[in-house]
Amino acid sequence: MSELDDPKGQEEAPDYPLPPPTFEFLVRSLVFQAELNLGMLPLGDEKDRPAPDLAMSRHQIDLLAVLQVKTKGNLTIEEQRLLENSLTELRFRYVQAAEDQQRGRQTAKAEEAAESRAAETQSS
Repeated sequence: MSELDDPKGQEEAPDYPLPPPTFEFLVRSLVFQAELNLGMLPLGDEKDRPAPDLAMSRHQIDLLAVLQVKTKGNLTIEEQRLLENSLTELRFRYVQAAEDQQRGRQTAKAEEAAESRAAETQSS
């Protein structure tokens, strides 16, 4: 942080401990965000859960992929494995979420068509 960010040179310390700014923490932060947007983290009742945000999760997966390309050859074995395994898992889960969403749309269309046919039959 520079003096421009904190003109008085006095930064207030948070009331809670912050994790060290490591590569692992950066990767895990992006993975958490992607998992959250894919709907992988159970939050509240199922009926209150938002639908997966595929565009946002895809963006976070792409950010991790950029990180992988830009850090190639500069990571420890553990960091490289963490990044590769995280990307593999997230890509797999993304495909699952996209397929589930597509199936949900097809089911909704089929139900809508059945309802309109039933309404036509009743009005005749």
